[in-house]
Amino acid sequence: MFDVFGLSRVLTRAITQLCVADHGNDPDKIAAWTANKCPQAVHGWTTSGAPIWLAARNGQVAAVGGVRAPAEISLLYVDPGHAGRGVGAALLSRLEAELTLSGAATVHLMSTKTALGFYRRNGWVAAGQPADWNGIPQFPLRKMLHPSG
Repeated sequence: MFDVFGLSRVLTRAITQLCVADHGNDPDKIAAWTANKCPQAVHGWTTSGAPIWLAARNGQVAAVGGVRAPAEISLLYVDPGHAGRGVGAALLSRLEAELTLSGAATVHLMSTKTALGFYRRNGWVAAGQPADWNGIPQFPLRKMLHPSG
């Protein structure tokens, strides 16, 4: 069973503390972004069969990632206390490997302004113009994967 409280905590802390460049500390933007990140909503994700991965460090949830068929990384958030320690890169690699195993050759995601540099350092490239979500820009990115076999 997933630690839905730990997962919810990571999502909320990452959004509120690390994504200031995106929401500008605007309480309405933060509320909209975190509205579906409460433990009850997260529990719904896990019971619906949504593929969710957790990375743990020292017994605590350090990062949360998810994929959506056929070829999308749906979320990747790192707890501020674990940011910059390779946890996000390791989880991103795991998510990419899962999508490769499912047969995806090109994968997509929507990045925050905060995470753009991270994704670019990990081989992701622009895949169109930014989209607006509740006043927060989202940047479409893609990456070619190399399926084994």
